[in-house]
Amino acid sequence: MKKWKYALFLCGLVVYFTFSESSSAFAMHIMEGFLPVRWVIFWWLAFLPFLIIGMRSLIRITREHPELKLLIALSGAFTFVLSALKIPSVTGSSSHPTGVGLGAVLFGPWTMVVMGSIVLLFQALLLAHGGLTTLGANAMSMAVAGPLVAYGIYRFGKKWNISRRWTIFFAAFFSDLATYVVTSLQLALAFPDATGGIFASFVKFAGIFAVTQIPLAITEGLLTVVVWNFLSTYSSRELTQLERGV
Repeated sequence: MKKWKYALFLCGLVVYFTFSESSSAFAMHIMEGFLPVRWVIFWWLAFLPFLIIGMRSLIRITREHPELKLLIALSGAFTFVLSALKIPSVTGSSSHPTGVGLGAVLFGPWTMVVMGSIVLLFQALLLAHGGLTTLGANAMSMAVAGPLVAYGIYRFGKKWNISRRWTIFFAAFFSDLATYVVTSLQLALAFPDATGGIFASFVKFAGIFAVTQIPLAITEGLLTVVVWNFLSTYSSRELTQLERGV
């Protein structure tokens, strides 16, 4: 029963952020029409192979372990809620958590490629956050790079017997930062500085968002640990099953 209460709570947050007024400020999801056409095509082509792998992984998990569907949905809702929390940053921009670390730790990076992409699609359509032409670029940063980093850190922590809570924290922390590093690189490649080139442009973009993104990454890490502790208490059977591999 408590798991269902938690699910209803997350669903309520999703509904709230879906229908609440969204800010029109430029966010770290690259907005519609911002990238040149050649980079739109490039990032879509780079993203599609990851999406195909992710869809195969998600289909396999849901077919072989249908009892995990609720947990997958909770991971997606967690990502949607956190990434919808746009917090004002400098120069009229905004920053936000990503929420992909939890799902990557639970199911591996490939499942979160699909879930993260669905979240980005809904946000582009419902919240005007991101865009359809830039979905490939945004997915590469949040739905591919973030989960891969989170899963890599989680596996490293398990291998070296690092405290589970610290491992979860750093997985979420660095997955958040990885998303914004990749986004800054994407913007730098598309808009190199006139004098300093790509590197100077990257430093400018990354520096703008570091002011708010580092504290947000710390907060996301702590919140992810809290949710993990909740799942460890009320969904221990599912977590044990995931630990054995799905």
